[in-house]
Amino acid sequence: MLQNRGRVAIFIDGSNLFYAALQLGIEIDYSKLLCHLTQGSRLFRSFFYTGVDPTNEKQQGFLLWMRRNGYRVVSKELVQLPDGSKKANLDVEIAVDMMALVGCYDTAILVSGDGDLAYAVDAVSYRGARVEVVSLRSMTSDSLINVADRYIDLESIREEIQKAPRSTYTYRPITGNLTQSPIVNPHWEQDTAERKDKAADNDSPETLGNLDNNASA
Repeated sequence: MLQNRGRVAIFIDGSNLFYAALQLGIEIDYSKLLCHLTQGSRLFRSFFYTGVDPTNEKQQGFLLWMRRNGYRVVSKELVQLPDGSKKANLDVEIAVDMMALVGCYDTAILVSGDGDLAYAVDAVSYRGARVEVVSLRSMTSDSLINVADRYIDLESIREEIQKAPRSTYTYRPITGNLTQSPIVNPHWEQDTAERKDKAADNDSPETLGNLDNNASA
């Protein structure tokens, strides 16, 4: 656990984290992520920045879950580009929030590898706050790493922040030779004869006669 981090503010570039997780082949557990990034420090606030598609009900459900589980969601509607893809750039929102809240936190944790945020990180550092950058190394600008007080490669913490694999049922066929003859009791005939004799004794006419006599007495 890191010491002397003071109050912590977390700024997550949702799109950058999504593609980093995709490259790692994992699904992020956002509850685990929040706990790991905070690491016992006092959390001031955690922001999650993302583009949204108002018609995507699944995404709306996810963002509602985020709001109810410790995240302040900052969103912007996706814009369709000439090539048909959709994008929402929230670098300005991240930079403005980091600058505006200096004084409310002691350590900023930026989950992004976008080099466009390097100037904002540098400015925050000049105002006395510590800045940690968390991202996948292959997707992180050197200019961002150079101005951060600490850099954490997402690859190094993947086990701590990924969702546990879903348990699946594994079919196991019955083993052994199903054509094998059943085990036979060598004394079966003798045991059967004894059981028949006992049954005959219990249901004998004499016994029934005694019962009749007792009933009429």
